[in-house]
Amino acid sequence: MILPILSYGNSILKKKCVDIDSSYPNLNELISDMWDTMYNAEGVGLAAPQIGRQIKLFIIDASPFFEEKEVTDYELKNLKRVFINPTVTFLNDEKCSFNEGCLSIPDIREDIERFDSIKIDFFDEEFNSHSLDFNGILSRVILHEYDHIQGVLFTDKISKFKRTLIQKKLNKISRGQIDVNYPMKFSK
Repeated sequence: MILPILSYGNSILKKKCVDIDSSYPNLNELISDMWDTMYNAEGVGLAAPQIGRQIKLFIIDASPFFEEKEVTDYELKNLKRVFINPTVTFLNDEKCSFNEGCLSIPDIREDIERFDSIKIDFFDEEFNSHSLDFNGILSRVILHEYDHIQGVLFTDKISKFKRTLIQKKLNKISRGQIDVNYPMKFSK
């Protein structure tokens, strides 16, 4: 089922999320709904707070960033994943900048600097434990979604000057004065 995505301005997007365990109600259905919602909005990641759940859960499918011939078998296995109760345990010293957007903040994109290589511990949808290294675009997508469960939006990472320039757009988004091709819930 496709769920509405919360817009910029909703207080849930600014709250830290809580851990869950395998007894979380209807977890498999929630994850399935998140995939449907993300794909419908043509996103590459979606965090639970974006659909109104204050839990440490996000999904990614970074395959739209890659052509099949560019992807190794190892990378292909890591392009689509469920992350439950993730913890970033390593960030390398190198950073790179990339023009990011967010399903909760439509029509706004900004260059954001993020770490190029990470290690993250997490559980998958079966509650199997993983500790994996990611780099490049995969680390970027993961860190963007990880920020969501920490109550951080990509707009929190831009300069005060740039934020001032986009503030009117942000206000319009929070009031629902924007057209998007997927269901959204506006804070008004």
